[in-house]
Amino acid sequence: MRAHQADQDVDESDLRVRERGRSAAGVKGVLVSLQRSLKEMGLARTVKTLPLLNQRSGFDCPGCAWPEHRAADGGSRSVAEFCENGAKAVAEEATRDRIGREFFAQHSVADLADKTEHWLGKRGRLTEPMVLREGDTHYRPIPWDEAFDLVADELRGLDSPDDAIFYTSGRTSNEAAFLYQLLVRSFGTNNLPDCSNMCHESSGAALTQTIGVGKGSVSLSDVENADLVVVVGQNPGTNHPRMLTSLERVKHNGGRILAVNPLPETGLMRFSNPQHPRGVVGSGTPLADEFAQIRLGGDLALFKAIGSLLVEADAESPGTVLDREFLAEQTQGLDDFLTDAKNLDWPAVERATGLDRDQIERVARMFVQSERIVVCWAMGLTQHKQAVPTIREIVNVQLLRGMIGKPGAGLCPVRGHSNVQGDRTMGIWEQMPESFLAALDSEFGLSVPRRHGHDTVTALRAMRDEPGKVFVAMGGNFAAATPDSAGTEEALRQCRLTVQISTKLNRSHVVPGRTALILPTLGRTERDTQASGDQFVTVEDSMSAVHASRGRLDPASPHLLSEVAIVSGLARRLFGPGHPVRWQDFERDYDLIREHIAHVVPGCADYNAKVREPDGFVLPHQPRDRRTFDTPAGKALFTVNTVEPIEVPEGRLLLQTMRSHDQYNTTIYGLSDRYRGIEDARRVVLAHPEDIAALGRSDGELVDLVSEWQGPSGVEERCAERFRIVGYPTARGCAAAYFPEANALVPRDSVAEDSNTPVSKALVVRLDPR
Repeated sequence: MRAHQADQDVDESDLRVRERGRSAAGVKGVLVSLQRSLKEMGLARTVKTLPLLNQRSGFDCPGCAWPEHRAADGGSRSVAEFCENGAKAVAEEATRDRIGREFFAQHSVADLADKTEHWLGKRGRLTEPMVLREGDTHYRPIPWDEAFDLVADELRGLDSPDDAIFYTSGRTSNEAAFLYQLLVRSFGTNNLPDCSNMCHESSGAALTQTIGVGKGSVSLSDVENADLVVVVGQNPGTNHPRMLTSLERVKHNGGRILAVNPLPETGLMRFSNPQHPRGVVGSGTPLADEFAQIRLGGDLALFKAIGSLLVEADAESPGTVLDREFLAEQTQGLDDFLTDAKNLDWPAVERATGLDRDQIERVARMFVQSERIVVCWAMGLTQHKQAVPTIREIVNVQLLRGMIGKPGAGLCPVRGHSNVQGDRTMGIWEQMPESFLAALDSEFGLSVPRRHGHDTVTALRAMRDEPGKVFVAMGGNFAAATPDSAGTEEALRQCRLTVQISTKLNRSHVVPGRTALILPTLGRTERDTQASGDQFVTVEDSMSAVHASRGRLDPASPHLLSEVAIVSGLARRLFGPGHPVRWQDFERDYDLIREHIAHVVPGCADYNAKVREPDGFVLPHQPRDRRTFDTPAGKALFTVNTVEPIEVPEGRLLLQTMRSHDQYNTTIYGLSDRYRGIEDARRVVLAHPEDIAALGRSDGELVDLVSEWQGPSGVEERCAERFRIVGYPTARGCAAAYFPEANALVPRDSVAEDSNTPVSKALVVRLDPR
């Protein structure tokens, strides 16, 4: 299967490889932030927006979900509480460029389909609703009322509500997410796939199974005051840059940092904080005290080894390592875990991890010597076949030492999008529990469906196998973000109607169903004025803190509607005036939405009052707050997890997808990955020089990437064309390429156990010469 090959902004031959960055952020980061902001927004808008970014009276960054300091954490917010990539995200949204009807008249859909993600995103903000009717070649303007009628008519014309798919991106506010799931369930389906299905679903599954809550158990203060912070399967310098400030504080507080990653990432090695003199004129702060360059998929074996060594250390000095009181009172399954730990296969561990025993023992001593430990992880762990067992094994290690529910310790899945965790809290999930659904029924006089709906992967299967569905996306870039790019595009084109609620143009707009709508919406930075006055929305960060966000810029167009107004307008057309939900009132005053959130969503009592506090409030978390666990046993659960080695045939490499420093998710800001020394190209594959030579390839050679996956009917191959090889100090046997370009290689049905998350971090690939 060959992937769509779009024309490139620059040819692969324009690739420049420079010296890798020696320190993250610094003066260079400040200069890039200002250059991009001034270019996109101009001086006046830059001065107006950046000082409000992540401030108590401003708006939440549309980028990552790393939290801001709260007064209760004992830290203070800086005047510039944002990072380089946060500034880029704001500049992308607050750009002065606009896309109107003239643009769409000039460019056919076929023409736009041949453009890169970078080119599409740089055209500017969408300004009015557009429709592509069956048989048309160009999008054309459509009034809002007609657009709502079109969607409502198509939905009512389906054979079953389950023939509609309602996707959600993490950019959506809590208020819009709550209304969106209410609309979907009022319509009669739980088909609510979202971006979580492709990222931290594995974290939620593992944590729910073991501690009873699918969220992390730490605060920002816990991270910054830990004796040991483990950063595994994560590149904070690019994906969560504000985390570097917290890691710097860990070092200044006397803590240590362990980095576990297949790539040596600049942001984990040294940080030059531009808000301190030492970060401007000095050499910055060294971060990682130990770098374990692990092979892809070796993390489960590593944490099994650490757990075994902790048990051994306690046996040698009883009562000094394991938290015996906590283990006896608050956990279950310890005996089976201990039996398994005593039978560790060390040669297998070394093969799986690529690490020697001496280093693993040194890493384990870091755990033994630390009284407060936080383990942080992201996509490098969650997008593997054994992602859920791997995270369960991290829980095992933390339970052994009682590192849950104590200050400076805990579990920290670092969420990637600004409100992806809030969306789930508000009900964006195809498997919401009965208690939530019953609360909806009681609150609104409804009878919402109980059968589970589609997640992202099963939605793709349904769209492929049952043509004629309606697909609605609240934000995001479904066509680019999902696996098996060619299969996803085929599935979208088979839909009767595709609806994209968006701020900017992206690939999903040029992969239309038989009829397609683009509904432009307000951005996070923009003022939202409704009948009762200016509105604010709320978001939840990666550590369960909920707070307000207030846009201040004038909207990019007078024809934009807020996400809340779009959902309310569609609901009124779909259900008519007799529906028990007061959709019109919600659009007028968002406080009314929050009143219902307070009654329906656990932990949100007095929501309107709490979110008006300067720092908002933190949702309850039993393991963190009270050391109690909402599991069937009422205790935290140890698990026994078996390592299943990834078989890589001769002549192949194991490839992971990753972000460039110049992108956020599928939004491509530019073509500079300066921390890795890659300039002016994205179709590159990074591999160890010795592996390149062993494969008979050469640095700079142009190749096709071909993934091989053992499917039900034999080996399946997928091809992504024209990638330049770049010699890079990856772990041996491993390679890396950027997404979304490499998503074409990810099999739709290759998914993680228990979470159904696509396996994007362990692709067996060939490097075929052109």
